[in-house]
Amino acid sequence: MEIDSSTTILRPFKLSDVDDFMIWASDDQVMRPWNTFTSKEEALTYIKDVCIPTLGARSIYILDRWIGIVLIYPGSDDDRCRADIRYAVAVEFWGQGMATKAVKIALSEVSKDFPEVVRLQAYVDVQNKAYQRVLEKVGFLHEGLLRKYCYLKGQ
Repeated sequence: MEIDSSTTILRPFKLSDVDDFMIWASDDQVMRPWNTFTSKEEALTYIKDVCIPTLGARSIYILDRWIGIVLIYPGSDDDRCRADIRYAVAVEFWGQGMATKAVKIALSEVSKDFPEVVRLQAYVDVQNKAYQRVLEKVGFLHEGLLRKYCYLKGQ
């Protein structure tokens, strides 16, 4: 089903959205760089303890459904000048501009939410070309390759 990405909005999280969250957050394809959620209780805890209190966390909402997430994590102390961005979108909405639209909206709010941030960065799995393309479309530049930087799901 093709959907107009102009109807994409970002909004704060609600615990009542947990069923929508489980649709995409339990999908290994969507959560490839993150841990997949396996229970509603685990999801509720994450929404309550991480998503709701985090200023830079927003749900991607379309057609009265929570279809993804954008997270902006600012640094602290000497690292307060930079922030990291991550996002995820339900598989059924891949290739329709939803991620690009959501990341653009999030970027427009960074200076308001985090006035000290002058650098926004993203770490991307080198094999995830679509994720990289979304970031390029919104103005990110490829700066380098971090070899053996971290483990992703045991690798």
